Amino acid sequence: MDWINVIIMAIGLAMDCCAVSTVQGLNQRRWHPRALLMAFIFGCFHMGMPIIGYYAGTLFVGFMHTYAPWIALTLLGFLGAKMIWESFHEDKDTPKAANWHVTNLLLLAVATSVDVLATGLLFVPYPEWLIPSVLTIGGITALFSLAGFLAGVFIGKLKINMELVGGLFLIGLGIKICIEGLCS
Repeated sequence: MDWINVIIMAIGLAMDCCAVSTVQGLNQRRWHPRALLMAFIFGCFHMGMPIIGYYAGTLFVGFMHTYAPWIALTLLGFLGAKMIWESFHEDKDTPKAANWHVTNLLLLAVATSVDVLATGLLFVPYPEWLIPSVLTIGGITALFSLAGFLAGVFIGKLKINMELVGGLFLIGLGIKICIEGLCS
């Protein structure tokens, strides 16, 4: 274990949160202070899940390997379908406050961090790397979440029905995570 591996792993793990944050930013026309809350929640979940995985050790490896892809698919599929439905049933001029509801942010955090749980097993032979690694993973995840949100705000100014696109994107991300989990 070395810092290059930790940073590369942290960037890879942050990509799902970056993508989901981009979707959240798509419906905004400007900076929203809740983006900081979203980045904080995503970062915390990405710090906590490896710790849980580390302490769970090998007890639940089979369960997580089998069910994590389906959990991510279900949560992202539900949120994506909800966004698609809302894209056809809400006034386009009103802000999408429901997207910022803490419950939705927590569901997104769980969906994007379930696979991070398994990375905790990587630290079983290297316990001294656990805390510095999870801090790095959480920090990079928070930064990538903010960057994704800002990219979404920029793209959202194009005035396309981005909630529909975002919903399709979340469903696609859930399918991608599920396929990757089933193939590994």
